[in-house]
Amino acid sequence: MTDAPLLAMRGIGKAFLGVPVLAGVDLTVNRGEAHALVGENGAGKSTLMKILAGVHTADAGTIELDGRAASFAHPAAAQRAGIATVFQEFNLLPELTVAENIHLGREPRRRGRIDRRAMNDATAAALADLGFPDLAPTAAVGSLSVAHQQITEIAKALSQGADLICMDEPTAALADAEVALLYRLVERLRERGVAVLYVSHRLREIFDLCERITILKDGRLVDSVATADITPDELVTRMVGRRIEAQFPPPLPGTERGEVRLRIAGGGNDYVDGIDLEVRAGEIVGLAGLQGSGRTEIAEAVFGIAPFTRGTMAVDGRPVRITRPRKAIAAGIALVTEDRKAQGLALRQSVKANARMVLDANARVHSRARLARVDGILSSLDLVARGGDQEVQFLSGGNQQKVVVAKWLAAEPGVIVLDEPTRGIDVGAKHKLYSVIRSLAAEGLAVLLIASELIEVIGLADRIAVLHDGRIAGELPGGATEQEVMAYATGRREGTHQE
Repeated sequence: MTDAPLLAMRGIGKAFLGVPVLAGVDLTVNRGEAHALVGENGAGKSTLMKILAGVHTADAGTIELDGRAASFAHPAAAQRAGIATVFQEFNLLPELTVAENIHLGREPRRRGRIDRRAMNDATAAALADLGFPDLAPTAAVGSLSVAHQQITEIAKALSQGADLICMDEPTAALADAEVALLYRLVERLRERGVAVLYVSHRLREIFDLCERITILKDGRLVDSVATADITPDELVTRMVGRRIEAQFPPPLPGTERGEVRLRIAGGGNDYVDGIDLEVRAGEIVGLAGLQGSGRTEIAEAVFGIAPFTRGTMAVDGRPVRITRPRKAIAAGIALVTEDRKAQGLALRQSVKANARMVLDANARVHSRARLARVDGILSSLDLVARGGDQEVQFLSGGNQQKVVVAKWLAAEPGVIVLDEPTRGIDVGAKHKLYSVIRSLAAEGLAVLLIASELIEVIGLADRIAVLHDGRIAGELPGGATEQEVMAYATGRREGTHQE
């Protein structure tokens, strides 16, 4: 047995087309350790992970496993060495069962045929050992939740002898309840002596799960520290290279709360009921609640995706009946959906084409004057791109989100609904987007904000409507504590907070 760390990467360097993306990066991971790798988009995390996975070869530096030199010319070599990487896109075949995926290419055989009973029994034992005995070996992977697909991927890696499992944004597509399964899984892996390299933008998970943190910025090592020796604010400062004061910018000077722009009275459908809500010009109203409480359902009802079937709605004092998205757009309502890649963008089209998408698709809001404003809108959002002709798929997550916002601002809405606007972007880009949200309010828009990260709702909203089981359980002022919000979200309290 050696005292050396399980993994030691030293002086790692990598360039693409002569442009350095990593320079002199060190990373060590011990057995049974959960170790976070953090940094803004473009910091070099993905490249370092791909070198470790055998996708890329380092131009400089060394890799050691258990004190012995190692190199991986292709992914199979990394797998044979005991390194598994679980990317956001799982390497599973949806039409096959859990057991078939785990044993693919290594199926147990008896008399020349696949021994399915032995394969299913071995899979059941492996899943039980991981703490998930209820996951059926015979279930088709395509029928599973994202969390259970993730468990299958990790069980497959362990069956191949993985000592180190690298997880790339493992909770990005998970519902709140499923995140608890991942926590359980990481703890189980550590108990078994398996190391976890954890890449995530979610600071709470990093501080909950990881013992140490390695910080990258602009392709270089900033620091490697024990989680206990750094605060979330200090971590953000080291990641972005500057201090983010209080993390959330205050309202812009001149922001004033005006007339009611969106009013819902008794709104209801198959998912929510009795929704009474007002959002004024210049105001940010947050919707908080647990997964399935009705937050996104309200957004979809306001925008006509799953319309209200009872109650009334008014925009700028005019009664409206929104039965489909085109009516919402005509009424001056915009919706930034939570999945920008699947629902918000045409990834292979240009920045300019995406930014004018709403105008081009809707005759009621299309005008030469609005088209002429598109370039100015993109500029005002501080979009970082080579130009208007660059394909959106090649932008960072934060800049993609700015393009989504731009396409709606071009239609000059009075009400904008933001559903998970910072999902999947790094902390520096989040701060820039927070400033964009503040500027929307300053321009007189009514902003309805939905975010799973409760601190975002608390930090940005002027008022918070908390949902529980499809109803508004209570209302709180901006800056309320997480405990106050959760009291309403879990049904322990109802009513309106009195200051």
